[in-house]
Amino acid sequence: MLSSLPLDKLKFDQSFVRRIDSDHASRAVIDAVIALGQSLGLELVAEGIETESALQYLRERGCQQGQGYYFSRPLPDAQLRAWLGRER
Repeated sequence: MLSSLPLDKLKFDQSFVRRIDSDHASRAVIDAVIALGQSLGLELVAEGIETESALQYLRERGCQQGQGYYFSRPLPDAQLRAWLGRER
């Protein structure tokens, strides 16, 4: 049973997130996973965020964390540290 597993986060695959703007089925899956995660008290993480509209959609529904090219491309360690310093 899902509620008995040692989970603290649910992560949305980028294949759903990238199609938020164009695919009703992807939005339906995301909405269902958000509802499930919230009912179980889990943190929600979306990967593959590439647009402001995708970020807004997820935030409005309660997704707390995200990753993707909207925020930054993958960076080498030194550049990541500099980027993190600017973001704080």
